[in-house]
Amino acid sequence: MELPAVNLKAIILVHWLLTVWGCMNHMFPASYAWGNFSVLAVGIWAIVQRDSLDAIMMFLTGLLLTVLTDIIHVSVFYPPNNYLTDVKRFSIGMAIFSLLLKPLSCYLVYRMYRERGGEYTFNLGATCAGQDRSTYEPIDQQDAPPQWPDSSKTAHHLY
Repeated sequence: MELPAVNLKAIILVHWLLTVWGCMNHMFPASYAWGNFSVLAVGIWAIVQRDSLDAIMMFLTGLLLTVLTDIIHVSVFYPPNNYLTDVKRFSIGMAIFSLLLKPLSCYLVYRMYRERGGEYTFNLGATCAGQDRSTYEPIDQQDAPPQWPDSSKTAHHLY
């Protein structure tokens, strides 16, 4: 089953709204808001520069990292049962819902990365010994035709 094409703006809008609702009750520390909103700012950069592989890759990496940080925030700062008010339940529920949507968002953003021309493998900039040499052309080929005509042959035809 093929997932429908989702706009990057819709992904950012949904996560922005869920993050705002997750921050409503001041239950989470400021690092929750800073982490999520800064990743969404990188997502806005990915919207503005439609052809940038760096922007979409950084947004994808940020989403993956916020999955980890959101798990830590929700598990460490979850209040005891006798301190749960309706507002705290709603706030935690929206933070958990955002966390549950992030793997789907990561998959959709990865598809956008592929559409922009990204590769399946992530290149960290290090070269390795087993590089693809299919486009390698040796410079010492003997059978290659010369680029320029032989000047001695053209001189005989002029006289």
